Amino acid sequence: MSIEATGWGALLLILAMALVTLATRWGGVYVMSFIPIGYRIKQFIHAMSGSVLVALLAPLALEGDTAARLALLTTAVIMLLVKKPLPAIAAGILVAALVRRFVG
Repeated sequence: MSIEATGWGALLLILAMALVTLATRWGGVYVMSFIPIGYRIKQFIHAMSGSVLVALLAPLALEGDTAARLALLTTAVIMLLVKKPLPAIAAGILVAALVRRFVG
């Protein structure tokens, strides 16, 4: 089966992806409603959030261009100094934009 990614096909694909996303989110909440949240489950949830972040950023750090790597470095340094995510993310975006504008 093949769906064209133009016109109505694009809208159909977006709708399908939205439905799958909603099903997985609601399904996770439904399944977790049967699991008591104890100390070990809390540890697992905290570890999962960090591992998802690493899974998203590792390919960017390994295969990204200079602007992407400098943005990651800037974000990490600002986060360590300020300990607030919003200024760190903003600084990373700014560095990526400036490097891409003036260097590449």
